[in-house]
Amino acid sequence: MSCCAVPEVDVEWFDRPGGEPVELHEPSPEWPARADEWRTAIASALATLRPRIEHVGSTAVPGLVAKPVIDLQVSVPDVADEQAYRPGLESLDLVLRAREPGHRFFRPPAGAPRTVHVHVCGRGSLWEREHLLFRDQLRARPDLAAAYAHLKHDLVRTVGADREAYAEGKSDFIRHVIASAPHDRQCPHDR
Repeated sequence: MSCCAVPEVDVEWFDRPGGEPVELHEPSPEWPARADEWRTAIASALATLRPRIEHVGSTAVPGLVAKPVIDLQVSVPDVADEQAYRPGLESLDLVLRAREPGHRFFRPPAGAPRTVHVHVCGRGSLWEREHLLFRDQLRARPDLAAAYAHLKHDLVRTVGADREAYAEGKSDFIRHVIASAPHDRQCPHDR
């Protein structure tokens, strides 16, 4: 799940992904609006925490093919304090699907349309910084976004419905983009 920091063995899954084919869609002008709707709902549900809520993932990069699922990163003061945010997210019909050090993953329940993935992390954490940095690098560098799109298409052809293999197949590229970002971009949102 993490773009690069935490080994898979540290993930506690409540329902492992798999079975559904990875389907890439052409960019949609609806994605930013859907992200804003979810951002507003989450901000309201977690108002007392005042979380930072960012649209991340491929749907946050203009012009990039993506699975039609909005990824939102919700940065909270203490990710380990699940009682501070879990009830609020559950009130939006999101369920905890995975727990790993520094990150919690929520999505709609099994059987419901998969329209959003919510990633909860600690404010100022490595998880937060790396995901924002990767998104921002793809937004700023069309050559990287094009290379990422090419990789994603290749993975869809080669791994089919194996979502874990699809995610793992992107890992080296993601690590490379983060590691090669200019030094002044290493913590783009800490300013």
